Amino acid sequence: MWQRSVCVGLLALALGYLCVLGPELPPAALRQLSASLLGTLRRARSLEARTLCLVFPGCLFLLSPSVNACVDVVLSGVKLLEALGLEPSEGKNHAVLNSRRDLREAFAHFMERGAAAERFFSDAEAFQAIARTASEHPAAQLYVGGNAALIGQKLATNPDLKILLCGPVGPKLHELLDDNVVVPPESMQERDEFHLILEYQAGEQWGRVRAPAANRFIFSHDLSNGALNMLEVFVSSLDEFQPDLVVLSGLHMMEGQSKEMRQRRLMEAVTSISDIPTDIPIHLELASMTDQDFMSNIMHQQVFPLVNSIGLNEQELLFLTQSASGPHASLASWSGIPDVGVVSDILFWILKEHGRTAERASDLTRIHFHTLAYHILVTVDGHWGNQAAAVAAGARAAGTQACATDTIDTSKVFLKAPLEFVTSHTEAPSKISLNPDEPVVRWHREGISFHFTPVLVCKDPVRTVGLGDAISAEGLLYSEVYPQ
Repeated sequence: MWQRSVCVGLLALALGYLCVLGPELPPAALRQLSASLLGTLRRARSLEARTLCLVFPGCLFLLSPSVNACVDVVLSGVKLLEALGLEPSEGKNHAVLNSRRDLREAFAHFMERGAAAERFFSDAEAFQAIARTASEHPAAQLYVGGNAALIGQKLATNPDLKILLCGPVGPKLHELLDDNVVVPPESMQERDEFHLILEYQAGEQWGRVRAPAANRFIFSHDLSNGALNMLEVFVSSLDEFQPDLVVLSGLHMMEGQSKEMRQRRLMEAVTSISDIPTDIPIHLELASMTDQDFMSNIMHQQVFPLVNSIGLNEQELLFLTQSASGPHASLASWSGIPDVGVVSDILFWILKEHGRTAERASDLTRIHFHTLAYHILVTVDGHWGNQAAAVAAGARAAGTQACATDTIDTSKVFLKAPLEFVTSHTEAPSKISLNPDEPVVRWHREGISFHFTPVLVCKDPVRTVGLGDAISAEGLLYSEVYPQ
């Protein structure tokens, strides 16, 4: 009997979630619902009308300049390694890839964990040879790449938005960009920067390695983005473009530089970011990193306090707390779905230690966390509105983009989020049970609001790269910044 109750609860939660995020369900899906579940459907639609209508807050003419761009070459990691003649091996993590052997071992390491990662390939000649093999592979696909370019491309699908993209834009990338994306002449260059995106599916095997979840491994020899060459061009363009939002990314690419070069450019980046008018909100999109000292510098050397919002996933969140000896820093890696209470503790600590308080003049007031099974939006009270809709919109984007569908298709997704969880492991926690009528759950902690929503996970994802950027873009699009 209890098994039946659990199954009905899962389906009801999924349906309530679907109705909040996408009320136009396919007719075939609706015909399959029982009368009792249709009651849940109607209640959820009513809920959406009251609290979660996914509307754009404020002015529709959002302008978003961005930094960091490249061309992504996307293909099966196993197929590329086979084309390179590389045999399966034991996994081993490498902070920097210096050879094909390092590539083979690092790919196996992260595929075995189902975790996303990004690495710099130090040998330019060897990388170019691998890139040629990848781009000429029959299964290879070329897309817009780079966190900021991906966010800009996603935002540009709205016809009312104009996007300024400042990054190393070569001829192929320029061809791939949406017409609503404006590239200043100073950002154009003769050659594209290529990033290789090695994807794998859940259950896919390579030798003895079996992937527990679909994900991707990214590597490149990208010196232009790594040196943030277009940062000054970007800042100088703001006076003419007059943006409503700035999106920054690419700090992780600096790991390919020498320590001295990296430190110098980081300080120059801080100076440039400081020149952005304070009435323009800034979102920083983080990505996979390996150098804890560098991550600590980004946190402590005035980068975090200069931005209003941060986007990151579970790997980046754990690396961040390890780098700064934050809560749960002794946790070596996630085991399965990241524990909500642990994630909540780290997010709370970031805003308490580096966000705006009565005693601290920081601009950081928002963090958008995303993992496969769920998303959490955390904000300092009084600075952001419409965040329930924002986190729901981000979750909807994850389901539709992974499955390459315009709306959530109930036959192609499943629920993986915990149905019950505690909100903290460092203080007296609240225990939350998900309610299918209210798929966005909210709780408070010392002047900070948490918005949690499950994600309907795509069973057979078509493309995993860029999901985090699409999630952040959609969340930003539905967010409202309160003037201070």
